[in-house]
Amino acid sequence: MSDRIPYPLIEVATPATHPSTGYKGGAIHTRSFKGLYRTLRISFAGALFVLFFGTAWLNWNGRQAVLWDLSESKFHVFASTFWPQDFILLSALLIICAFGLFAVTVFAGRVWCGYSCPQSTWTWLYMWCEKISEGDRNQRLKLAVSPWSLTKLARRTVKHALWLAIAVLTGLTFVGYFTPIRPLAAELLSFQLGGVALFWVVFFTGATYLNAGFLREAVCMHMCPYARFQAVMFDSDTLAVAYDPQRGESRGPRKKGSDPRAQQLGDCVDCTLCVQVCPTGIDIRDGLQMACIGCAACVDACDGVMDKMGYPRGLVGYMSEHTLQGGSHRWLRPRLLGYATALLVMVGALVLALHWRPMVSLDVIKDRGLFRENALGQIENIYLLKIINKTQQPQRYHVRLVNGEGFALQGKRELLIPAGEMNELPVSVALLAERPVSNTQDVIFEVQDSDEPSVRSSARSRFVAPLNR
Repeated sequence: MSDRIPYPLIEVATPATHPSTGYKGGAIHTRSFKGLYRTLRISFAGALFVLFFGTAWLNWNGRQAVLWDLSESKFHVFASTFWPQDFILLSALLIICAFGLFAVTVFAGRVWCGYSCPQSTWTWLYMWCEKISEGDRNQRLKLAVSPWSLTKLARRTVKHALWLAIAVLTGLTFVGYFTPIRPLAAELLSFQLGGVALFWVVFFTGATYLNAGFLREAVCMHMCPYARFQAVMFDSDTLAVAYDPQRGESRGPRKKGSDPRAQQLGDCVDCTLCVQVCPTGIDIRDGLQMACIGCAACVDACDGVMDKMGYPRGLVGYMSEHTLQGGSHRWLRPRLLGYATALLVMVGALVLALHWRPMVSLDVIKDRGLFRENALGQIENIYLLKIINKTQQPQRYHVRLVNGEGFALQGKRELLIPAGEMNELPVSVALLAERPVSNTQDVIFEVQDSDEPSVRSSARSRFVAPLNR
């Protein structure tokens, strides 16, 4: 037991070299299995696929429901339209997601990696394509070492065709969130797609095909930063997939119904099924390792063996350091409560920010010319007002000066702006006094919804005038 990695330590996993794993530095061929966690993972994966592939095709008020229109600098999310001025909300959302990941990691380790990470999800899908095209694990192992033949060529062709079809659909859908997906798909099917859109479809197709088909566990072990810094978020009560050595050792085969204690054996029958089902090719019995993505495939495999042998389940399962040492698991502890509290506060702040987000935006750009004299001999400054209607209906707005004493707003004061659009309104401001009190004065513009006076936005600029003329 001295060569085993203790549970709290996280090390870089070395590819398994046991003859039954099918992984000796080459491709990993996983075994088929059933179980509770596999069902959960398939359910999460199905929800992710429906969300990712389906949302892009939804319409809302005559446009794509979710569209990040970079060319127009508008981001449509169902009934809401966001502009670059709202990027602070996107930043807040990303921070909330990060804290959510931290909280989940403190509670249950890398369950994100095992159940919801796109890399893992697409890898499991590609592995399923391998199974239906090349057979189960033993058939794939034989096929890998067999000489090339028409049968092998046909099986490999079917597998790569399925991989490529999924990759193309993934690339098309991803780009479809930034370019309207219906015309994008029509152009792709008619071979008329070109330019930047074609480049990104090909890029994400290639990335999906390469990552899910060939790199797989290498992304989790060597490219993903989350695997590197997860250790700092673990504590003695973090749940992680682990093997109970107190119960399992010493390992060894035995007949069903025999007394393992009489043979000085633990509950582990050394069947290596936990290794054969692992998508990263590690042996969970060697302790907690950086390459473990927490998918619990080994838990399902081991539970199945325990059921056949008539032993209690849980030789491999979600455990904490405390439970492995015979103690009780603490569900509530300061670190987890701290993350949860911060997460709730940030979610509440984001909800309030979205609720209070002004549905009209005003930006004021002063003309480069300092000032001019109009036909009445008054000093004028020219401004360009950029007004954004953030609602999903056309709105009529009224423009005025908040500090209008001593100034006159000249030009068009009302305008109708379509839903989710921006209009530019040139106006001029004239100084009514013969002599200004200062060469620069603040002027505040306000735009107000004509039907809902509470919907308004203001912006400050400056008025420049000569003291002597």
